[in-house]
Amino acid sequence: MHRSELNSYLENTLQTQDFKDYCPNGLQVEGATEIKKIAFAVSATLDSIKQAVTLGADTLIVHHGLFWYFQGAKTLTNSFAKRIYPLVQNNINLFAYHLPLDAHPKIGNAAVLGKLLGIQQSSAFGNYKGSPTGIKGDLIKPINAKELSTKLQSILNHDIIIACPDETQLIKSIGIITGGANKDWVLAQEAGLDAYITGEISEHD
Repeated sequence: MHRSELNSYLENTLQTQDFKDYCPNGLQVEGATEIKKIAFAVSATLDSIKQAVTLGADTLIVHHGLFWYFQGAKTLTNSFAKRIYPLVQNNINLFAYHLPLDAHPKIGNAAVLGKLLGIQQSSAFGNYKGSPTGIKGDLIKPINAKELSTKLQSILNHDIIIACPDETQLIKSIGIITGGANKDWVLAQEAGLDAYITGEISEHD
């Protein structure tokens, strides 16, 4: 397909216009006009970009792109340049979608994790400048906090941190916001949820 077709499909599917994000969503580096092979990665790291080159991809779609508003203007030098140049030299498009991909009710990061956990009838959850950032819902079968921790560890295939005063507490309702949303546990508390899952945790939270 043509790059403009892919761009329109992604923009319409993820509804990027509804989000006031930390970064520009969409096409960040322009490459080939004809799209034949797409690679996907979590972040536009040097490693993922090199792999896209090796695979012969003309497009790389990521969750974390190369540009963030809080970084301001950046010069094309050092490690940043080493990520930009392979994209340009190999005519690879870079698309990045941050909060729209976290929040999407069906294919979003939180929605997919919720489905894997057995959450049913999920709905929008979270609030960043007026937009949802995750999902909330009820487990088909309630489990205790320790069991939820074990299940998460199995699904994610890495150790997790559980912050819980009572690991035998029964969990039915859960809110999920992936990524660095540790402070939003208060939204789960306000919503009367039994548990909150996010990608990072800080000591004060």
